Order: sequence, then structure tokens, then C-alpha cells
Amino acid sequence: MKDKLYLIKEGEISLKGGNRNLFEKRLRHNIKDKLRPYSSEIDKQKGRLYAYISEEASDELVEKVLKTTTGLTGYAKAYRTEKDIEAIKAKAREILPFSRFSSNGSFRITVKREDKTFPLNSHDIAIALAEVVTSLYPDIKVDLDNPDYTLTCEIRNEAYLYTDEEKGEGGLPSGTAGKGMLLLSGGIDSPVAGYMMAKRGMRADAIYFHAYPYTSELALDKVKTLASMIAPYLQGLRLFVVPFTEGQLHIRDKGYEEEATLMFRAAMMQTAQILAEKNGAGAIITGEALSQVASQTIDAMSFTDSMTDLLVIRPLVGMDKEEIIAKAKHIGTYETSILPYEDCCVVFSPKHPITRPVKEVSRRHFEELDMDSIIRKAVSDTVIYSFDANGREIDA
Repeated sequence: MKDKLYLIKEGEISLKGGNRNLFEKRLRHNIKDKLRPYSSEIDKQKGRLYAYISEEASDELVEKVLKTTTGLTGYAKAYRTEKDIEAIKAKAREILPFSRFSSNGSFRITVKREDKTFPLNSHDIAIALAEVVTSLYPDIKVDLDNPDYTLTCEIRNEAYLYTDEEKGEGGLPSGTAGKGMLLLSGGIDSPVAGYMMAKRGMRADAIYFHAYPYTSELALDKVKTLASMIAPYLQGLRLFVVPFTEGQLHIRDKGYEEEATLMFRAAMMQTAQILAEKNGAGAIITGEALSQVASQTIDAMSFTDSMTDLLVIRPLVGMDKEEIIAKAKHIGTYETSILPYEDCCVVFSPKHPITRPVKEVSRRHFEELDMDSIIRKAVSDTVIYSFDANGREIDA
């Protein structure tokens, strides 16, 4: 059923060479996956995708799907008509009253004339459509540089009209750049890190280290909520909840106090590597930013990196806190992240953590802790929660 039409603009995909079709195929798959169970068809034209979606799917649902799908730079509900200027003008009169256009503001007409055989040029089409706009909104002003509203007409195999274009996430379609394992805490940074890697085309599962009763069930619920919020960008994810109370207490009681956070980060890396290798992930993703806290200095991160054979990706490493907060607000995770339920790293954090560890010394101290059996037991006792491409919890 081709009842509802959305125009989708590709971004970085258009720069791809011989494998461009693979990226476009993945983008179409991701959109259709999120729209299930509603029927949808996605056609391609030069620089555009056209999604025909069952009328049963609400505009709110469709726009949420497109807003959280990486790999597209813009989208708009579109309307098609025959390639005749009178038909185009009539369609504009029909759709403008249901758009954001009003007399209080300014507008411009944008015309893309891909079919050069159309008898009117872009300027003539723009003038004709501007007359329609001003007839409906007598007080509206023309502003070609910074308008409040834009009416776009594209002349292709048919004529397409749209207003109210929304900006997409850009980047690459999730699933085109392998899979990672995200260390997800209840804080601000790690959900943003997962989102950032989704924009680079990576899929990811997530790991949360739970130290009950030192961290509450409310803290776990908070992390599950964060997982559900970033799942749409990652095209769904699984959350591995690793019970690590025994590991935390062992590090606290047997290790050096100032190294506690560092030792826990090392244990996290080794645990993450095991789960990553079991589940087809080739990298570990963290929300660390350089020098944000004691465990995120160059020396500290170099040590924790040495505890895994996998690539460690830190998409936030050069960002400051305000930049990270802005992105957290953009994806809607910020208000949940600041809820006052602390994760296990915070609960067991030493008063005076080491900031410049010597790698060889710290590695020796970690080996002396003999964490292997504790890590293996934590992995075997891990509980998995699954979230689909729309962020809904499903059976694991």
C-alpha cells in the first residue's frame, strides 16, 4: 500500500564508491525493520529515497523512526503529483494549510529540476509557487537566506512537494561498520558514546556491571532505560548485566586503595573481551574523555587498554563535558543519566585515586589479585536484556 510518502535524503552514503549499494541497502533495511509490522516500500532515485508507508502507521511513529535512523541527513513528508504546473500549484494549495506555514514569518521556494525536459525552468516554477503561497498568506515575506518556512518542489519522474523538512542524524547506517561492546554505566557519557558509534555505522551490545546491594535495583532500572533510549540508534541491542559485587569487594579488600578504580577498569576490560568474543563484537566502546576523571588520564587509559586484545574505541576522548551534555540532551538520555542512582565505579571509588600509574607495576598488581575465577563466574551469571530497534524490551 503506497498511501503515505516520505522523502529521505542520503548523506555520507552518497560519497561511497563501488560499495554504495551496500550502504543504501542497509539503510533501507534499517528503516523497514523499525516500521514493522506496517507495510512499507522504499524506492531509490538520484540522491533520494522515497518511502511509501501504510497509512496505518502514524506520522509520529514514522518521524521517530527516521529521526533515530543513522545514515540519512534529512526527511520530510512529501506529496506527489503529475508534472504539470497547474497540478503542482493545486497540490501546493492542498498541502500548505496543513504545514507550519503562516502569515507570521518568511518563506522561500526551492526547486530541484532533475528532469530537464520539463517545459518551465526552476525560476519559473518558483515564481508560480510563490504566488500560491502569497495568495494563502498575504502578510508573509520572502527571505531567500534565512526563511522561517521552505516549500520545495522536485521535478523527477513525477513532481514532488514537501515542507517542514527535518534534519536527520547523518553518518552511516548502523550495521555497516562491524559490532562493538559498549561499557554502559548510569552516567551521562557512555550512552552518548554508543550513539556516536552508531553514527559511524557500528552495531553494539552493552555491558553493565552491577554490584548489588551496593548499587540498587533502581540503578539497574536506570541503565535499562538508557539502553532502551539508545537502542533505536544502534538498531537494537542486548544489555549484559554482569553481577560484580564479589569482584568489587575482592579488589577493595586485596588491592591497593588508590588503585581500586584502575583495577576495576582492568577487570571490566577482561570481562568485556570475553563477552565480546562470545557475541561477535570486535571492539570495546567506552565513554571516557581525556582527563575528565583520575582513571581517564593517558597513563591510566594506556594501562586499561593493555588488559584486552581488542580495539578500545573512545568516541568522546577529545570532547569537554558541555559538548557531551549537549549530545545527551539531543538524544534524550540526559535527564535519565542524572537521576541520583550511582553505579558501582562511583560507590567503590577511592578518596585519592592514582592518576599516573606505571603500566608494568599496575599489571603486576592486577595479576596478584588473581581475578580469573571471579571474572569467569561473573560472566556465567550474567543476565541478558534485549531491546528491539524501536527501544522496546523483548525476550532475550
